[in-house]
Amino acid sequence: MKRLLQFLLIVGTLISLYFVPWPLLKASLEPLPQTIQSQVDKAKEYGFEGMIVYIDQARKDPQFYTSGYKNRETKSPANPHDLFKIASIGKLYTAFAICRLAYDEKLDLNQSLAQYFPEHKGRIENMEEITIEMLVKHRSGIPDYTRTADYWSHPKQTDEERLALVLDQTAHFKPNTDFEYSNTNYLLLSQLIEKVSGKSKFEFLKEELLQPLNLNNTFGSIKSVDLNNVMSGYYVGYDLDLKTDDNGSLLATAEDLGRFIRALNDGRAFKSEEERALYHSLYRLNHTGMIPGYQSTAHYFQELDAVVVQFTNTADFNAYHWSFHEIMFNRIVKILKAKVKSE
Repeated sequence: MKRLLQFLLIVGTLISLYFVPWPLLKASLEPLPQTIQSQVDKAKEYGFEGMIVYIDQARKDPQFYTSGYKNRETKSPANPHDLFKIASIGKLYTAFAICRLAYDEKLDLNQSLAQYFPEHKGRIENMEEITIEMLVKHRSGIPDYTRTADYWSHPKQTDEERLALVLDQTAHFKPNTDFEYSNTNYLLLSQLIEKVSGKSKFEFLKEELLQPLNLNNTFGSIKSVDLNNVMSGYYVGYDLDLKTDDNGSLLATAEDLGRFIRALNDGRAFKSEEERALYHSLYRLNHTGMIPGYQSTAHYFQELDAVVVQFTNTADFNAYHWSFHEIMFNRIVKILKAKVKSE
């Protein structure tokens, strides 16, 4: 029995070692390089075709770092000023627009979803109890359309098609009793912005946010930009460039996104301290994003008074490449902190 137990222990240890993600462990534990560029140069080693990093430290000129390819077929190098699909980071812009409309008393955060969307009566469970604030905070219980079967194998092209995937579906929980991140919440909020303002969401954002902050390199759709200025996107195991896919994502340069993140965090995006406080009560100030071919992180670090934006143009949905994206970002921030400490 003792020998059997020893044998089973050895076998169990070997099996567990087999499943250890050694490349991720190596990337996490290897010594930090001296410079941010040296870390960014590891993009190919981490499995990325290309990447862009933007760092804005207060009282310093913005810094840009790139590695790898903008387009692997043409071997054109990553360009720090290219447009990138920022995916779920766009929720920060949507939350801002809802906050602005609420602050201007053009919508009521405590009003029900049923009040604003009577056309969906009986097709979204609990819509009489779901408030607009619950949508913003991901506390509605409405299922996420991107988690429907094989969604990313056959993504929909319009919001109407996306919403149709979850109409008549059972809610995941009763309103405001739990939290679940759901893209459907922000799809409905985007439609609400247009209902209330009488403009497209992007037109509203241009007037209320982008133009006042001179963010001229942010766009509402892949259909409204010069494709030559967009970084290509790749999915592991899929040969084609995903750049032309219309996922409903905003596009921005790393600099434009970084400037927005700073304005959101330092308050310049808002009309008053009251509006700023309202936004703080509703949603976060930093975000990440991932869609096929594109991974992004935008974060403000108060202790450094610095914004760090990272774009990587290779993705998969088994979390492996996202883990490498996070490791890269965390190591860049560690190098930045060490640099600031030594100055």
